Amino acid sequence: MLHNLTPTVTYTLLGIVALLVASSLMVSLIVRLNPDVDFDELKLRTRTWWVMVTVMLLATVTGKVVSLVFLGFVSYLALKEYLSLIPTRRSDRAILIFAYAAIPMQTYLAATGKADFLPIFVPLYVLLFMSTTMVLKSPTHGFLHAAGTVSFGMMLTLFGLGFVSSLIILPDSVNPIGGATGLVVYLVFLVQFNDVVQYVAGKAVGRHRLIPSVSPNKTWEGLVCGFLTTVTLALLLAPLLTPFGRAEALIAGALIAVGGFAGDATVSAIKRDVGVGDTGNLLPGHGGVLDRVDSLIFAAPLFYYYVHRLYF
Repeated sequence: MLHNLTPTVTYTLLGIVALLVASSLMVSLIVRLNPDVDFDELKLRTRTWWVMVTVMLLATVTGKVVSLVFLGFVSYLALKEYLSLIPTRRSDRAILIFAYAAIPMQTYLAATGKADFLPIFVPLYVLLFMSTTMVLKSPTHGFLHAAGTVSFGMMLTLFGLGFVSSLIILPDSVNPIGGATGLVVYLVFLVQFNDVVQYVAGKAVGRHRLIPSVSPNKTWEGLVCGFLTTVTLALLLAPLLTPFGRAEALIAGALIAVGGFAGDATVSAIKRDVGVGDTGNLLPGHGGVLDRVDSLIFAAPLFYYYVHRLYF
C-alpha cells in the first residue's frame, strides 16, 4: 500500500526524477562531444545515482515502516564498512555483534514511536552496556583504542543516521505542507545536492585548497558554491515541502550545508588515517555507503533539533 503523499511532495519527487533524466542526457551529450576523454567515472556515478534514487523513492512512497527498515539496512552497511577499516581485537568480536544488534533495536524503537527514547538510545544505553561488557570480558591492553573506535563508529552510523528515523516518525501535523515525509525529502535532497555542487565546483573552479591534509580535493570555492546553492534551494523548496518561512528556510539551508561539509570532512579524515580512498566499492563511482551518507550523519541531527526547537 502506497504512502499517502501530499501533492507538493509528489511533485518534488517527480522533479527529482526529471532532474536525474536531464543530468543523464547531459552526461551522454558530454561523452558524445568528447570521444577522446575518459568519462568512465562520471558515467558510473550517473548510473549509481539512478539506482540510489530509485531505491530511495520506493522506500519513501511505500510508507514509514519500510523507510525505517531501509534506513536500518543503510546503517548496517555503513557500520560494516566502518568496522572493516579499523583494527579490532579478537576479544572484541562478541561486542561487535552487539553493535550490529543495536540496529534492529533502534529500528524497532522508531517503528513503535519511541521518539523521546531514540536520541539517547545509542549514546547512553548502547555505549554504556557495550563499554561495561568490554571491561568485564576484554583485556585492558588496547581497551581505550577499541572502545573509542567502536563507539565513534556507532555514533556516526547509528546515532547520526538515527535522526533521520526521528524525522520519519514525527507526526504529520507538524508539517501541514508535506508531513514528516516532506521534511525527510527536504533534508536528504539538500544534503546530496550540496555534495554534488561542492564536488563539481571544486573540480571546475576550485583553486584554493580548504583542508589539504585531510582531503586535497576540497576547496574554498567548492564550499562556498555548495553553501550558496544549498541555501538558495532551501528557500525555493521550503514552500513545497516544509512549514518554514524565509528566515527559517535560510537557517535550515545553512545548517544542512555546514553539517554536510563537517560530516564529509570527518569521514575523509578517517579514510586518510587508515590509508584508504573509499570506505567500500558497493556504489560504483561513489565508493561505499559510508562515503554516500557521511554528510547526512552530521546534517540530520542539526536539522532534526532545529525542527524540534521550532515546532515542539
